[in-house]
Amino acid sequence: MGVVERTTTQQSQATEDLEVHFPAVQTGTLDQDEEWCTVAVNGSRRKIRFHDYDQVFEVPGLYEHLFYEKLKCNSPETVCTLLEEELAESDDSVSDLTVLDVGAGNGMVGEELVNRGAESVVGIDIIEAARDAARRDRPGIYEDYFVADLTDLPRHVARQLDDAQFNCLTSVAALGYGDIPTAAFARAFNLISTPSWVAFNIKEDFLKDTDTTGFAGFIRRMIDSGILKVRLMRRYRHRLSLAGEPLYYVGIVGRKQRDVPESWLEEVREAAG
Repeated sequence: MGVVERTTTQQSQATEDLEVHFPAVQTGTLDQDEEWCTVAVNGSRRKIRFHDYDQVFEVPGLYEHLFYEKLKCNSPETVCTLLEEELAESDDSVSDLTVLDVGAGNGMVGEELVNRGAESVVGIDIIEAARDAARRDRPGIYEDYFVADLTDLPRHVARQLDDAQFNCLTSVAALGYGDIPTAAFARAFNLISTPSWVAFNIKEDFLKDTDTTGFAGFIRRMIDSGILKVRLMRRYRHRLSLAGEPLYYVGIVGRKQRDVPESWLEEVREAAG
């Protein structure tokens, strides 16, 4: 038997009664990007895979219910806290930050940053439904929000991002599983000034030698070459799986020292085919 939960959420003056059914799952039977549920919204039922973010974001309150109420995700708070801790050890403060939030989703990281006093936060995501959800659920959080592919930015978007002179990059729960490929992360990294703060997280499996996504080798290369100076790496529980098992991520806070070379980006493109 699965589990049926009912929740009422109110987002931006819109109330939705959600009936969410979670399947009974045994440990190890579903990978993180294979988890799913069925949702009845105003009498219409459909199956939604957790990583089909466009469908999740379309339903007001569903993202929060799935990941934060049901699965106890705490990554936006954790990564922003780690960043704030490192800022406190430096001459900078959160109020000094002009942030590019990559894979911004429906704005939970942006909200954390603004609530902590960030001067300006701009979001970017490849999913239009994410931008719409951020505007619906958290109006006024982002100074601007771009829907674009970082590996193929339109000229006008690239120009606006360059002109913003970001001094911080955040990316939370967006790296790995194909959501943001290595090349997109590198492009975002090159959009921020030098030096700048960098705060992101990634599933610990994607930092191991057995990683097949390319992130482990790329991040290690950035660190070894001095492009990224890591100030803090901390393993923590990102959320629970549907089976109730903890899923561990690594939060990383560092300082950008210089751009990723164009030759590296070409290598990444070739590797991706």
